[in-house]
Amino acid sequence: MKIDRRTLTTGVGVIAAAGAAGLYFGTDLLKPAATTSTDGIDIEALHTAGELADMFVGPADAPVTIVEYASMTCPHCAAFHSGTYRQLKENHLDTGAAKLIFREFPLDDLALFAAMILRCADDAKFFPLLDVLFEQQSAWSAAEDQVDALFGIARQAGFTEESFNACAADEDLARAIRDQREKASGEFGVSGTPAFFVNGERMASSSIAAFDDAIAAAAG
Repeated sequence: MKIDRRTLTTGVGVIAAAGAAGLYFGTDLLKPAATTSTDGIDIEALHTAGELADMFVGPADAPVTIVEYASMTCPHCAAFHSGTYRQLKENHLDTGAAKLIFREFPLDDLALFAAMILRCADDAKFFPLLDVLFEQQSAWSAAEDQVDALFGIARQAGFTEESFNACAADEDLARAIRDQREKASGEFGVSGTPAFFVNGERMASSSIAAFDDAIAAAAG
C-alpha cells in the first residue's frame, strides 16, 4: 500500500487503519470475487440503487440502461473512459437512447479513496471529476504521495483541505462503497473491471460496435 501523507495522518486514518485491520482492503475485500452466473440476473435488482445514489449520464427514463462497474485504479477502466465512452455518450447517451449508471467497484485501497472523493464532490461535479481522475490516473496512482496528488485534483473541484480530510475519514461512506462492491460480486457475478450490463445482459466486449449492437437489441 502506497497512499501516504503519512498514510492519511492523524484524524484522517480511515483508509490506512481499515486496510491494516482487514476491514476494507485487507484479505477480505481482495479475495476472489464470487463467480455467480449472469444467467437469470434480477434486472430490477441490478437497476435499483443501494445505499449509494446511482450516478448516471443520459435521461432517467431512457429505454436502455447500461450499468458499469469500475475501479478508479483500473487501467482498462481509464482506457474505456478516454475512448469508447466518448463515442457511447455521443451516439447513445446524449441522444436519449440509453443511460449509463456508474458504480464503484474498488480493487484496492487507493481506488476506494478515489471513489470516496468522487462521492464527496457536488453531484454536478461527479462526472467531470471522474473524467479527470481517469485521464490523469497514471500520474496520481504512481505518485510518491498519492493522497497529495489526489488532493491537487480534488481542490480543482472545490475541495478544501478540511473537506478533503473529512471525506477521507467518512467510515460510513467507505462501508457503503464496499457493500456496493460485495453486492455486485455476490448477486451479479462481477469479478473484475470494467464490467458492463445492457438491460441486464452482461457485455462480453466493451467496444463501441458491441455497445451499438447490444443497445439496438435491447431497444427491440
